[in-house]
Amino acid sequence: MSTSTDYEHDPKSEQLTAPYLKLYSIGTPNGQKITIYLELLEKAYGLKYNYRKIDFANNEQKEPWFIKLNPNGKIPTISDVDANGKQTVIFETGAILQYLGETYDTENKYYYSLKNGDLYWDQVKWLTFQVASHAPYQGQANHFRIFAKEKIQYGIDRYTDETKRVFGVYEIRLKENNGWLVGDKLNIADIAAFPWIRNAAKIDIDLAEFPALKAWVDKIEKIDGIQEGLNV
Repeated sequence: MSTSTDYEHDPKSEQLTAPYLKLYSIGTPNGQKITIYLELLEKAYGLKYNYRKIDFANNEQKEPWFIKLNPNGKIPTISDVDANGKQTVIFETGAILQYLGETYDTENKYYYSLKNGDLYWDQVKWLTFQVASHAPYQGQANHFRIFAKEKIQYGIDRYTDETKRVFGVYEIRLKENNGWLVGDKLNIADIAAFPWIRNAAKIDIDLAEFPALKAWVDKIEKIDGIQEGLNV
């Protein structure tokens, strides 16, 4: 029997009825990682989710009600409430992608589970590389080149060069692994890296310098569900 819930304390959302899956996010590359996977899961399995856009302009992610969900005050964050009213809150993109894979990608369409052995650990490895080495460098390159009030050339050069170095790592991997980061299909490691890499031009990196990486971006862009995920 469904029960009425008020776990979110969200001042701008109607009360939801269990079970439900709710995503708090916005259309940054980190946010797009999750909406892409959720849109793919909706197409594959009919999974429904509620989307709550967080207002960065008013620093909504730092308000007390949101801090209760994510003490770090960052997007994306998901709240998954089952039919019995048990709530699971997950934040950090790597953790969310793995949670969605384990919980909802039951046929492993875009996810390698532990039963896949070495492929699972390859996926963990490349997903961790993305969240720990790739996104921080490209994020800082974005900041210094686009958003910083004072243009500091050292910061621009350092983080742009580090992003290029990371792209070179991806280039080698894609050439060695027949065009995917892990295995022989789109998976959460690719999903994590893709929204960042497709925006390389914003920091004056020409993907033509990395032909395997450019081909990978072009290939993913055409997959059914990707554009919906980018444009939630």
